[in-house]
Amino acid sequence: MEYTKQEFMAVTTGREIKDSELIIFGVGLPMLAGYFAKLNHAPNLRAFTEGGIYGSTPVGGLPWGIECNRISTNATSFTNAIDALGFLVLSGRADNAVIGAAQVDKYGNVNTTGIWDEPPWKAGKYLAPRVRLNGSGGASDISVGCKHYLIMASHEKRRFMEKVDYISSAGYLDGGDRRERCGFVGGGPSAIISTLGILRPDPQTKEFYLDAYFPFTTIDKVKENTGWNLKVSQDVKIVPEPTAEELKNLRTVDTTGFLRKNG
Repeated sequence: MEYTKQEFMAVTTGREIKDSELIIFGVGLPMLAGYFAKLNHAPNLRAFTEGGIYGSTPVGGLPWGIECNRISTNATSFTNAIDALGFLVLSGRADNAVIGAAQVDKYGNVNTTGIWDEPPWKAGKYLAPRVRLNGSGGASDISVGCKHYLIMASHEKRRFMEKVDYISSAGYLDGGDRRERCGFVGGGPSAIISTLGILRPDPQTKEFYLDAYFPFTTIDKVKENTGWNLKVSQDVKIVPEPTAEELKNLRTVDTTGFLRKNG
């Protein structure tokens, strides 16, 4: 069957989500990937948003925000961001999450704050970025509080960087045990799912390596589009293509065809 790269990424992300998890989704592709998982193989998924909407599924297409009618119409309950991010996420109760990234580096740190000609870590001070992005929203809390989480990103060299311009959401910082030494409740990102494949963290160094790649690309192409010297698993494999049933379920959630229009 025909599918877009974005659809493949959403299905692949959804496959990483397990039934009965308590999970928080960011708006956009993360939300569609998550609700695809709920419809496809995880009917008991307990989903909520950073705004405190719990137990809903999108109605009529991609929600434009965390509290829009498409995501609140059939919610089980409503609370607020303090409960969602403070009580459920930062207490370590949330099992999983899915967030997006404008930039991501080899240790899974995410930037959604801005793009700089000279990044703050290099300049030694914070200056206004050349391009101001939307910010982290709840992803900063998610990155330090969830037991683990998934990152979705378009795989381009300008996005997959040796070191992000600014850490909006913490991955493994500069690797090794640095995250543990900071005392974060959550365990960190378990995978980066891109438009070309799946990257996972090395158990010791925490540097992300290529675990699997999509059938329409190659290992060399993935490396060419990565801004660091990407290591490749000895057991690297090709990700299975979406099945007809998976695409049907994904498109049931994506009723407006957002992934097909933008993939």
